[in-house]
Amino acid sequence: MPDVPRPETLTARPHHYAIENTIHEKLVERFVRGRTLEQLDGTLSDGRTILWAKIPEVLTGVDTATLAILGDFVPMGLGQALGMRAGGNSLDNTLRVLRLVPTEWVLLDIQMQGVRRGFGHGSVNMFAEDGTLLATASQSCIARVWRDSR
Repeated sequence: MPDVPRPETLTARPHHYAIENTIHEKLVERFVRGRTLEQLDGTLSDGRTILWAKIPEVLTGVDTATLAILGDFVPMGLGQALGMRAGGNSLDNTLRVLRLVPTEWVLLDIQMQGVRRGFGHGSVNMFAEDGTLLATASQSCIARVWRDSR
């Protein structure tokens, strides 16, 4: 697991759009390594985004359903990698669960492998608070620039 600050020491990831009736209404996210929407200025990054996440109201603890939801964060990493208000529509994703241990927060270590010709490909390693590798996920998506991106 990467050496990162505890989630309690970080501020919540701000959302600049309505999250009511979306999955984001149920998520708590804290960036370790990532940019806010205002910081997305078109500058490319190395493709790596790290954040803590939990779903306190949906499930207690972490199970495979929780990991499947969190494994779908690769498109968010696409916008971070491109430095744009962008994401993607999932074409496919694969979740490989290694070991479940009790944890409240899950560390998502997202790495974009590439974005080319309108498609993005990336992976995410998911760690428990104690450092246990819970699962890995990979995903391909159609790259989408948000309509309000200026």
